[in-house]
Amino acid sequence: MNLRRDVFQAIADPTRRAILLLVASQSMTAGTIASNFNTARPTISKHLQILTQCQLLEQEQKGREVHYYINAEKMKEVADFIEPFRKMWDERFNKLETIMKEFKPKL
Repeated sequence: MNLRRDVFQAIADPTRRAILLLVASQSMTAGTIASNFNTARPTISKHLQILTQCQLLEQEQKGREVHYYINAEKMKEVADFIEPFRKMWDERFNKLETIMKEFKPKL
């Protein structure tokens, strides 16, 4: 059975989100990524495979090493999907702040 994963399934896992944060600043090898976790290297390799399948990470061969780097285009898709929700919550918090200021005791 061939399961097709999407980006939201990929980012649902906290380890994969941590990997994305690590790789966001610079490309890294699987070994470098794995050294940041207290998990078996095959487990990290599986996470990398999922992130690559979902196109959140790209691979680049540099000599004998494979470097992983973030795919900004795919991450933008996630950000674009989340943006309306962020705006909605910003508006709600702004309304709450206004209400709280009205009921603030005057000294």
